[in-house]
Amino acid sequence: MNSFQNRKIKFGIVGCGAIGPTHAAALQQMDGVELIAVADLILDRAQAMADKFSVPRIYRDQQQLLKDPEVDVVCLCTPSGMHGEGAIAAMTAGKHVIVEKPMEICTAACDRMLAAQRDSGKLMTVISQHRFDPASLHIKNLIQSGKLGKIILATAEVKWWRTQNYYDEGNWRGTWVLDGGGAVMNQGIHTLDLLQWFAGEVESVFAHTATAAHERIEVEDVAVVTLQFKSGAIGSYIASTAVYDGLPARIDIIGTEGTAILEGDRIRQIRLKNGEIHPGEDAAMHAMKVAGGGTASVADQAAKRPAGEKEGAVWGDAHRLQIEDFVRAIRTNGNPAIDGETGRSAVRTIEAIYESAEQKMPVKLL
Repeated sequence: MNSFQNRKIKFGIVGCGAIGPTHAAALQQMDGVELIAVADLILDRAQAMADKFSVPRIYRDQQQLLKDPEVDVVCLCTPSGMHGEGAIAAMTAGKHVIVEKPMEICTAACDRMLAAQRDSGKLMTVISQHRFDPASLHIKNLIQSGKLGKIILATAEVKWWRTQNYYDEGNWRGTWVLDGGGAVMNQGIHTLDLLQWFAGEVESVFAHTATAAHERIEVEDVAVVTLQFKSGAIGSYIASTAVYDGLPARIDIIGTEGTAILEGDRIRQIRLKNGEIHPGEDAAMHAMKVAGGGTASVADQAAKRPAGEKEGAVWGDAHRLQIEDFVRAIRTNGNPAIDGETGRSAVRTIEAIYESAEQKMPVKLL
């Protein structure tokens, strides 16, 4: 019998910086779970988050938190290059694991995490929360239903702005060993993950990268990539932290039967040859409500927001939906919608992008 079926699942969060509070807020909105512990090397930061979210236990580091026998699931909100070591330690200690993006900074580390998961029998998911956005789900449904026809072109742009101070204030940011890369790995991975979810696996890449607008960083702040998908579609991917003062991330999916454009986590336009026109997010929200299931709660919440906030998902909604999916998998002895292999796939594509930029030639993914 599953020991989690009739009791609360208890969570601990490691890393109380930028993304940790998002996990804490998501957990507070969920039934059947409880956040009981936080850990951070900067104890004042752990204390501040514990105070804000009424968390009873504070630990100085992950090792202390993992010794807590009541913690069932660990959320790793640490720097990217620490995800592998942390996830392996957590699963070895008998905890299920939620890993923030990226899964790790190289596929070799991802493979070690997957091996630890198999050996421990624990579950692991990698945060790819935008797959749970209503707009993303609506476009995915259009693709799967065949309404867009055969995908022939798929493009993505992440043209964001990060100040020099953004890199300077965190000594791990902009480093290969902990950040694992720049605009492609850190800022653009979610959009690249969606692009692959829509258009399928990437077969080969040809990339150019540069450090153009920032100082004292080892990684790229501009990247342009051409993509060849296994389906036969072609595409492009642009990522930057040097575009003042930032534009919404955008994905264009062009099929033989229509076009779908996602911008800023909202549907900007869907036009189909069969005459269907979806001018904005309201259509996606309506479709999700009609479809029912886990996305309906997001649509219901959106319908209750002020008019100026009605379009698009509010930050944290999709994190909550992904964590809810993970809790479902734990309770039912099932599998999460997004597993470690999914997280590894995005890292492998990015790894190939960096290989291509360094070698100045196309790189085929194995």
